[in-house]
Amino acid sequence: MDGRRYSFLLVALALVFISMGASLAQGQGKAGNNKKAPYDAASTHYEVLKPSKKGQEKFLCLARGACNGKHLTCPSQCPERKPKKNKKNKGCFVDCSSKCEVTCKWRKPHCNGYGSLCYDPRFVGGDGVMFYFHGAKGGNFAIVSDDNLQINAHFIGTRPQGRTRDYTWVQALAVMFDRHTLVLAARRVSQWDDSFDALIVRWDGEEVNVPTDGEAEWKAIGSDEREVVIERTDETNGVKVTVAGLVELNVKVRAIGEEENKVHNYQLPANDAFAHLETQFKFTNLTDLVEGVLGKTYQPDYISPVKRGVPMPMMGGEDKYQTPSLYSSLCKACKFKGQVDFASI
Repeated sequence: MDGRRYSFLLVALALVFISMGASLAQGQGKAGNNKKAPYDAASTHYEVLKPSKKGQEKFLCLARGACNGKHLTCPSQCPERKPKKNKKNKGCFVDCSSKCEVTCKWRKPHCNGYGSLCYDPRFVGGDGVMFYFHGAKGGNFAIVSDDNLQINAHFIGTRPQGRTRDYTWVQALAVMFDRHTLVLAARRVSQWDDSFDALIVRWDGEEVNVPTDGEAEWKAIGSDEREVVIERTDETNGVKVTVAGLVELNVKVRAIGEEENKVHNYQLPANDAFAHLETQFKFTNLTDLVEGVLGKTYQPDYISPVKRGVPMPMMGGEDKYQTPSLYSSLCKACKFKGQVDFASI
């Protein structure tokens, strides 16, 4: 065997051993007593420990990586993950991923943050660009449509005399994944009262009650062991929703006040406060071809077509994203491949 053939054989054998080593390492990563659930995000993979003497909550990180086995303690400025007076106190956010940190944050949608959907409706996309999408009164539109996730929004609205388009707000969201549908909706109320809980939550067609005491959360295990958690972020009208491995939503119900109605000349009827949702989304594992009014802004090469520097940059696409109902994953650009059981809705 000449020198060149011998050298080639050595290189080939080396590549085989490297490949075997990588496969073995992957296998070892999936094994062990601390194996995570299939969709357990590293950031929230921790054990709650006994609080400190000053009442600061403590945690043991179980996520694989540099943070594994580390102890984290909430700062004195936000000693609890779920403060009872949410409007006045920030919550402690624990992150056991590579960040390995605790931070203080308001437990409510940030309407100027990435992935937000607020007001009449104003979006901030995954690219950080703000835009408006008015849809249509009574219409349903795909906000996100991906292989494993579909989020539709139902629009309510009004058209004052002399206007050529509707004023609209998002009254309900349907989050569809696997074979499940989670609905978050604002109940119609004639007069707004902060002490009245106008938030409706439905899981596969059944209305659920999110507790207000204890951990103040509701849990379900869906298909493929995917955990769904809904936790109150306020005594009424505020929740954080986590669908493991897919999406987090911070949702708040609010109404149109008298002053707001006058300033914008909405001309709302006296018997409807137009309760609607303010939402901020945080997505996990979206594909590069994700679609939807908001979803497409998360495509890697997406360039926003809206006009910059104007007060209300408008986004079109009503024809591409309108769905027959809140629970339908059918639209011209939709790509959801799940199998929602519509008979249970």
